[in-house]
Amino acid sequence: MAATLSLGSVFNNATYTSFADAVLPHTTNTFWHEFTEVSTNYVQLNYFERLWAAWYAYMGNDWLATGIMSFTMHELVYFGRSLPWIIIDQIPAMNKYKIQAQKVPSAREQWECAKLVLLTHFTVEIPQIWFFHPMAHFFGMSTSVPFPSLWSMAFQIAIFFVIEDTWHYWMHRALHWGPLYKNIHKIHHQYSAPFGMAAEYASPIEVMALGLGTVGGPILYCAVTGDLHVLTMYAWIVLRLFQAIDAHSGYDLPFSLHHLFPYWAGADYHDVHHEKFIGNYSSSFRWWDKFMDTESSPEAVKRRREKKIAQAQARKAQ
Repeated sequence: MAATLSLGSVFNNATYTSFADAVLPHTTNTFWHEFTEVSTNYVQLNYFERLWAAWYAYMGNDWLATGIMSFTMHELVYFGRSLPWIIIDQIPAMNKYKIQAQKVPSAREQWECAKLVLLTHFTVEIPQIWFFHPMAHFFGMSTSVPFPSLWSMAFQIAIFFVIEDTWHYWMHRALHWGPLYKNIHKIHHQYSAPFGMAAEYASPIEVMALGLGTVGGPILYCAVTGDLHVLTMYAWIVLRLFQAIDAHSGYDLPFSLHHLFPYWAGADYHDVHHEKFIGNYSSSFRWWDKFMDTESSPEAVKRRREKKIAQAQARKAQ
């Protein structure tokens, strides 16, 4: 079995004698020099593991290395995944897949949305991202190489999806309570026909509250098992961003995941929530709404109506 390369202990020989020491790389060598050193001394690592190790060696500060990489990844994925939906909105042939076909966001709406999202990212999410590393590291999160197996990552990510969906359902449902909706959640419902970039268009309080389900699940899992690699966390965040952006895209495409996995929520499910302002509170799956009878589909509304009529008739018959 290959030896684990602990980046903090092997490479981090920095002295934190000033603020500059704490926030700047601690080597006069270039990144590629560090990559060559890692490649020479740890031949058992694959190419991506060498890049990873070289980055942490170059930075010499695990907290800083993780923070920069995390925020950069988040921005690239969020806006990179939003861009295709912006393009699709401009293609008339795709309008047949638009759930609310008459409501295509204008360029101005997209820009106004982007400004608030960027403001939130730089004022609310940076602190969350920045302090995730020391919190998770305290509970045993690893940044070392080699990477965990794909099976291990897939298993943990599946657990994170279930935890986040549960948290999201109950927190989101709470945000639809009168005062919380009026003062916090109403901002997110500005767009009754959502679009991809609007996934994180929300009050800073809501971003923190719902975001706790995304980062809290992995931290809890790590605290219980002591087994979490930051790469698994990155894969989870990427998939969670894809899920959130696609759910807000406003398009139900033939290859959308819910056509293959019926309990996957998807855009058709969440779009109804934005249009009707009630029900369909879950993020990824449909089972909590099903179990708690908070679905907002026409079938569910009809079922509840028929149930109430039947109950009323039964009371009259007594």
